[in-house]
Amino acid sequence: MVPKEFQTITGLGNCPSDWLVKTADELTSKITKGTTPPKTEIVSDSKIPFLRVNNLGFNGELDTSSDMIFVTQEAHNGSLARSIAYPGDILMNIVGPPLGKIAMLGRDFDEYNMNQAIVIYRTVSSKVNKDYFLNFLSSELAQQWLQSRSKKTSGQQNLTIQLCKELPVPTPPLPEQQKIAKILSTWDKAISTTERLIENSNQQKKALMHQLLTGKKRLLDESGKRFEGEWKERKLSNLGSTFNGLTGKTKVDFGSGKKYIPYMNIFKNTFIDTDNLDYVNIDVDEKQNTVQFGDVFFTTSSETPEEVGMSSVLLKKTKEPIYLNSFCFGFRLFEIDKIAPAFIGYILRSSHVRRKIAILAQGATRYNLSKVQLLKISIALPSLEEQQKIATVLTNADKEIELFEQQLADLQQEKKALMQVLLTGKKRVTVI
Repeated sequence: MVPKEFQTITGLGNCPSDWLVKTADELTSKITKGTTPPKTEIVSDSKIPFLRVNNLGFNGELDTSSDMIFVTQEAHNGSLARSIAYPGDILMNIVGPPLGKIAMLGRDFDEYNMNQAIVIYRTVSSKVNKDYFLNFLSSELAQQWLQSRSKKTSGQQNLTIQLCKELPVPTPPLPEQQKIAKILSTWDKAISTTERLIENSNQQKKALMHQLLTGKKRLLDESGKRFEGEWKERKLSNLGSTFNGLTGKTKVDFGSGKKYIPYMNIFKNTFIDTDNLDYVNIDVDEKQNTVQFGDVFFTTSSETPEEVGMSSVLLKKTKEPIYLNSFCFGFRLFEIDKIAPAFIGYILRSSHVRRKIAILAQGATRYNLSKVQLLKISIALPSLEEQQKIATVLTNADKEIELFEQQLADLQQEKKALMQVLLTGKKRVTVI
């Protein structure tokens, strides 16, 4: 008979007869959470890293590049002694959202410490393979069980130590655990390799943008010669004019009707993703600005000046009308046939132009962008042919990144499906 807790997390009516279901507490020698050190004990550098939730990831690895802080040796051995962790210990955040960030500590440091939002699992090797346990913790089986029991307080999800201890773990014989972990590690390596390819491609694109969009590197024209000639500085006010997004809309107007471009679509993308539009009701006699091919859109407000005035360009011609979010404004080029919209999209996202826009941010707790001030910004433009060549090179770089990102998504989905059958015994592995 399958234990009720196991049925709850797996949805299966049976499991292999030689498998047991044990609590996490039965498979570990220690489960505890971190503590909060006095501010005086936090230092910029020492031998003891103090881990926070942002140092955990969803791939089981520790992120040591994300704002690492340290604590003194005295605090580590004194007031923080109960939350000392070692290489091989497994960490999980218990305050979210999101919950479910997992990491196994590596040997970058001899000892670690962490804050109260993280729980430490120290497995017993004779009972459970730590890589198997790590995979189980990150699986939907474990996460669904934990999330369904988490408490919400002031908008945050919280897990208690007791729940972390009670987590039911399907436990096959140790050799089978090891084989399962080995199979899943193959997928992890493929995922890590693809993530590195994406990171490298993004870095290469960033360098390419800096070289091409400042004229430091010139491409070849149709005759095979390098483009020549000075780029011309042009104020945005001489290139186009602004228009407003939706006005007079309330919550009840959204969710159905005509398509409109939401704020995050502009914020995240150099070019509008027309597959991810929202809907708004527009009355027949209502006058609202619609958008068209080549239009540029700017976000008007953000919590940080660096994020104000993010821009995106519409590069697809659409038959049906599309409207613009009220928290954004549009910019329409005067001469669409003399400027490459794709080039405009890239140069407005370049680091040197983004710095110009960020300086314009006004506000104390929330920063806003003035259309009048934005139009005073100037950008350097090469010939139309060179604009098109630059845009083509950068578009190809984007396509390569998108291909890697799709490969990564496929690998993650395949691993997820594999975990579902391996960690429940629905599919057995051969142990030699």
